[in-house]
Amino acid sequence: RQDVLVLTPWLAPIVWEGTFSRDILNAQYLQKNLVTGVVTFAVQKYWFFIEGFMRSANKYFLAGHHVNFYLFTDHPERISHLQMAPENHLFVIPVQTGSRWQDISMSRLDIISSYIQSQFQYEVDYLYSMDIDVQLLAHIGVEIIDALVATISSWQVTPQHENTADGTRPEAQAALPEGQGDFHYTASFYGGSVPEVYKLTRACLEGLMEDRENGFEMAPWHEERHLNRYLLHHRPTRLLSPEYYWDTEL
Repeated sequence: RQDVLVLTPWLAPIVWEGTFSRDILNAQYLQKNLVTGVVTFAVQKYWFFIEGFMRSANKYFLAGHHVNFYLFTDHPERISHLQMAPENHLFVIPVQTGSRWQDISMSRLDIISSYIQSQFQYEVDYLYSMDIDVQLLAHIGVEIIDALVATISSWQVTPQHENTADGTRPEAQAALPEGQGDFHYTASFYGGSVPEVYKLTRACLEGLMEDRENGFEMAPWHEERHLNRYLLHHRPTRLLSPEYYWDTEL
């Protein structure tokens, strides 16, 4: 593709539709006999999104490969039976959460890093964190697999041509923030190898705890701020284009 940026300044690939062969990647992945995990949280009112997320993820996330879905929820009794593909496994894990978004953000990071130590490192090779309030609309395959993977925020898109009169969508391309040579990543979809995800979640958790001790708590995107700070100094080995997590407000 010539219309988008496909390589970062530090030579990590940026994955867009049309920049890879899924058949070749599937064959390579199968030879390694790997298991990938997905962590998602459905707490408080977000239990409502469980069925939509799980049905679409079961269909489209690494279809045909072994995937463990780890669903953390404070309402396990509200989960109806979900029919999973033979190669997929769903683990419902009860949790308690605080009432404030600050507490929920810290709990998510603490839970992921703690479960990596106690359980995930023995069960999966790669681990991805995804928000529950989405539905997958197309296949997300093994092209996302790498040591440290981040998704470019869909807000970091530069409209090139706008024509709203006839309802057409603007052409867009991923842009680099002026003067930084870097990207802004969403906290809604990230992952990688289990050791790398552990280091990332621990660093972000420690940053949030330090902010709390200093009496400094920002808006609900506080977790994303620490994610981006970490990835600025620990470069992702693979980037996913905004196609992988598009904000419908745009």
